[in-house]
Amino acid sequence: MTSLSDTLQRLQRFRTAPNMSAGSNRLEKLQNQTANPGDLMGWYRVPGSADASRPIPLVVVLHGCTQTAAGYDAGSGWSKLADEFGFAVLFPEQTRQNNPNLCFNWFSDGDIRRDGGEVRSVREMIGVMISDHGIDPTRVFITGLSAGGAMANAMLAAYPEVFAGGAIIAGLPYGVASSIPEAFDRMRGHGLPSRERLQQQLRSASTHAGPWPSISVWHGTNDKTVDDLNAKAIIDQWKAIHEVVDRPSRSDVIDGQEHHVWTNKIGLDAIELYRIGGMGHGTPIDTSTGYGSQAPYMLDVGISSTEHIARTWGLTPSFERRANPEAAGERPTGGAKSDRKIANNVYDVIESALRSAGLMK
Repeated sequence: MTSLSDTLQRLQRFRTAPNMSAGSNRLEKLQNQTANPGDLMGWYRVPGSADASRPIPLVVVLHGCTQTAAGYDAGSGWSKLADEFGFAVLFPEQTRQNNPNLCFNWFSDGDIRRDGGEVRSVREMIGVMISDHGIDPTRVFITGLSAGGAMANAMLAAYPEVFAGGAIIAGLPYGVASSIPEAFDRMRGHGLPSRERLQQQLRSASTHAGPWPSISVWHGTNDKTVDDLNAKAIIDQWKAIHEVVDRPSRSDVIDGQEHHVWTNKIGLDAIELYRIGGMGHGTPIDTSTGYGSQAPYMLDVGISSTEHIARTWGLTPSFERRANPEAAGERPTGGAKSDRKIANNVYDVIESALRSAGLMK
């Protein structure tokens, strides 16, 4: 028999969401950046429902090679989720002058060391968002795919005091390559440093003494571009700083996928790993949720990394109503779309009953 939680999840996923083509751009260009040594572009979105008197969270999103900020947003659904739940998103964007393939230069020492290059540019963009757009500096998060995932890890290493959490999708450990040939070797899983060396690289990236951002790692088991040995290496890199034991504290299956969690000494979830069975190189999405669309490196595999990551960070509490349900567009009516409306009403009834029974807050 289907469990109540499964039923609620299915009802939640039956929501209507307007399509966003890969060519559309919901983002505004970031202004007022005083320092940009990495010569990056910046794009952002702040929900129209945001209350200027209440600071809101920020998610920094780094695209992969050959992608743009708008394209990755359309594929992942981050700005739509942000509109509906009331947080902001920032999309740093690579330029062809810096990298012909639009990869963030995670293998360049000058671009990943604190206060230099591309990491400094991203840090400056975050500063602008905090000062100009009402961001809560204690609730800044970062995620990225592939080269963007590796650069997200570099940001977490170089500026750990800035972030409450980070999610690395098909990425690589910090500081493991300093040239393009080394980068390709590490992507294949060749020549990865020892655990001790990985941890030393992380500790030497800043003088920060804690607390440390939580780490979420996502990787496909059939990734032929970035070998999933890198997922293990990322986790090994962060284990010592988080003071977690080798074995996961718990393991389960979420949306049919393998999920492991390491908790720290005070019982908080510090590191998690999603291994997506059979998935190649890309960001896992679930188009049935209404967030994101299938595109190159945006892989519809039945699990939405965007939703799960946001929920892990407390940005979209389970089964809670959206902050701005109409933010992404008017809900359609009639025909099959009316069925979706009915499903939403059923979901509301069940949610109301659970709240009345004291089973939900």
